[in-house]
Amino acid sequence: MFSDFLKPVAVLFRVYLYFIAVFAVGRAAFIVYFYDRIIDADHSIWWTFLYGLRLDTITACAFLLIPALLISFLPGAWAKLGSTLTSVVLLVLFVLAVYMENATLPFIAEYDVRPNVIFINYLKYPVEVMNTIWAVYKLELLLAGLMMAALGWWFYRRIKPAILDVYSVAWWKRAIVFIPIFIIIFAGLRSSFGHRPANPSDAVFSNNRLLNELAKNTIHNVVYAAYSRVAHDGTADKYGSMKIDKALQRVGNRLNIETTGETPFMREVASHFSSEKKKNLVIFIQESIGAQFVAAIGGEPGITPRLNELSEEGVLFTRLYSNGTRSIRGISGTVAGFLSTPGQGVVKRNQSQSGFFTVAGLLKPHGYRSSFFYGGESRFDNMKSWFFGNGFDEIYDEPTFTEASFHGTWGVSDEDLVVKANQLFSKWNKAGEPFVSVMFSTTNHSPFEFPEGRIELLPGVPAKSDKNAIKFADYAIGKFIDLAKENGYYDDTVIMVIADHNVRVYGDDIIPVDTFRVPGLILGGGVTPERIDKLVTQPDALATALDLLGLDLAYPILGNSIFSDRQTGVSLLQFHELYGLRYADEIAIIQPDKPAETYRVTAEDHLEPAEHNAALEKDALAFVVVLDYLYRNRLYTTAPVDK
Repeated sequence: MFSDFLKPVAVLFRVYLYFIAVFAVGRAAFIVYFYDRIIDADHSIWWTFLYGLRLDTITACAFLLIPALLISFLPGAWAKLGSTLTSVVLLVLFVLAVYMENATLPFIAEYDVRPNVIFINYLKYPVEVMNTIWAVYKLELLLAGLMMAALGWWFYRRIKPAILDVYSVAWWKRAIVFIPIFIIIFAGLRSSFGHRPANPSDAVFSNNRLLNELAKNTIHNVVYAAYSRVAHDGTADKYGSMKIDKALQRVGNRLNIETTGETPFMREVASHFSSEKKKNLVIFIQESIGAQFVAAIGGEPGITPRLNELSEEGVLFTRLYSNGTRSIRGISGTVAGFLSTPGQGVVKRNQSQSGFFTVAGLLKPHGYRSSFFYGGESRFDNMKSWFFGNGFDEIYDEPTFTEASFHGTWGVSDEDLVVKANQLFSKWNKAGEPFVSVMFSTTNHSPFEFPEGRIELLPGVPAKSDKNAIKFADYAIGKFIDLAKENGYYDDTVIMVIADHNVRVYGDDIIPVDTFRVPGLILGGGVTPERIDKLVTQPDALATALDLLGLDLAYPILGNSIFSDRQTGVSLLQFHELYGLRYADEIAIIQPDKPAETYRVTAEDHLEPAEHNAALEKDALAFVVVLDYLYRNRLYTTAPVDK
C-alpha cells in the first residue's frame, strides 16, 4: 500500500517537529528572560523565531540523518532491535537538545552570547566547571535534570510505538523512500540555495546583538565553533617555536612599537594634523585590484582613469603591499590594522568575533557613528557577524538596496553602493554626526557583471573581463568622490581608497611579491597631495588615515603612519602557508616543517636566492608566533593604555 511508503517520512517529520518545538520553547524562554534588553530593538522579537527556524532545521536534520539510515536499511527481521536502537538514538539526541537549551540561559547571562568557542574551551576543565556549576546552580541543575527525565520519558513513550510500526514495512519499501528522505534532509542541512550553506551569520538581522544571539541555535553554534577551530584556527607551532617574550621583543623592535603592558602594541599616538572639528573616516575597500591595473603607480594605462586623476589630489602609496591573497586578510589589515594569522583570517575565526580591535570600536568613544556597506550578501566570509561583533552599529548589504538599478551574481553594482552610501553620509553630515564607515566593492568578481553604458569598454578586451570590471569599479570611485564634493562632506572627511588584494596572485617565485602590490590613496579636505614611495603595509595605511583625522588616539595597530618617524618600511606577506617578512631589498621566508630562507628582492619585486639573514628569519618566525598569540589570547583589543 502507498501508506507504507509514507510511514518513514511521517515518523521522521514528527520527530523533526519535536526538535523544533524544543528549540522554539527555549528561544521563547530566553526572550521572556531578556525582554527588557530587546524590546526596543530595531526589529520585532518575532523575527528571532523565523531566522532561528533556519538554524534549528539544520540541527534537527543533522539529528535525523542516522535514524533515517537505520529506518531505511535495517531488515524487518531485526524490527525489535532496530526499533529499540533507533528510539534510543533519538532519545539521546532529544535529551541533548533539552540539556543544551537549559545550559544556554546561564551561559548567556554570563557571557552575553550563546554557547560558542568559550563553551568548548571550558570542556578542557571538567572538574573546575562542574564544581562551579554545582556551587552556583544547584537548583537549576535539579530542575534541568527533572525536566530532561520527564520530557525524555514522554518522548520515548510517544516515539517507540511509531518507530516499531515503521519497521513493519517491507525493507525494500523503506529503502526506496530513503532517496527522497535523504534529499530533504540534505536540503535542510544546507538550508540555502545560495553559493554556500547557511552559517551563524544568517541569524544576524538586527542591530541588537542579543536579539541576533537569540535567533541562533545553541547546538549549531557549538558545532560550528568546533568546526571553525579545526578548519580555520591554524597554529604557529608548525613554523617553529620561540618564547613569547622574545617574539614580542623582536616584533616590537622591527615595527618600532613598544610591547610592554597587558595589551602588547597598545600605545597613545598623537596626530600630526590636530583638528578642532571631528573629521569623518571612510575606508573604501576595492575588491581584487592590483597595481598592474593602475597607471598612476606604474600599471597599464586606460583602466583606472578616475583613480589616476584623483592620485594628484591626495596621498598616493606607490609601494603598498597587501596582507595576503583573500578578502578577509585585506579586511583585517585595512579595518583592524592587523596582519595575517596562521590558518584562516580573523574575520572567520572564533576568538575574534567580539572584542577585536577595529576602527569602529576605536572611534565610537569619540562619538562616531559606524557602518559597513556591501553590495552583496554580508554573510559572505562571515563579515556580518565579525563587523557587528566588533563595534559596527549598522550594516547595509544587498537586501537594503531597495532602489538599486542593477543586481548581479554578487549583488548590486558599485555605483548603487556609492549612491546609497552618499545618501546616508549626506544625511549624517547635515545632522552633525561624525561617522566612520567601511565600504566594500563587489564588481571585480567573475562573471564580472556591471551595468551597461557607464564606461567605454577597453578595445580588444571582452566586455565581461577583469579589466573592464576594474574600469567600472574605478568609475564608481570617481562618482563617489564627486558626490562627496557635491554634497558638502568631502572637506570634513578622510577617504581611503585601498584594495584588499590583487585580482590573482601567481608567479614563479616562492612568494610572488610583485602581485601583492595594490593601490592605495587617501583623499579629503586638508589632505596635501603627496606621493609616498616607501614600503607600506595595509596597517600602515590605516594608521596614516587615522593620523589625518586630527585626533590623538590609543590603538594597537601593527603599523605606523607614514608621517611618523617610527615608520620602518617592513611588510609581512602571507601566501598560502608561507610567510615572507620583507625589509628593504631582503625577504625572509618561512614555511611549515622547512628551514627558513632569505632572498634578495629585485627592483621588479622578483626574488633571487641570497645568503641567510638569521636575524630577519628569526623575526619572520617571531611575527607568526606573536600574531597567533595575540589572537588566541584575545589581546588585540581596544583597551586602555597602561600607565
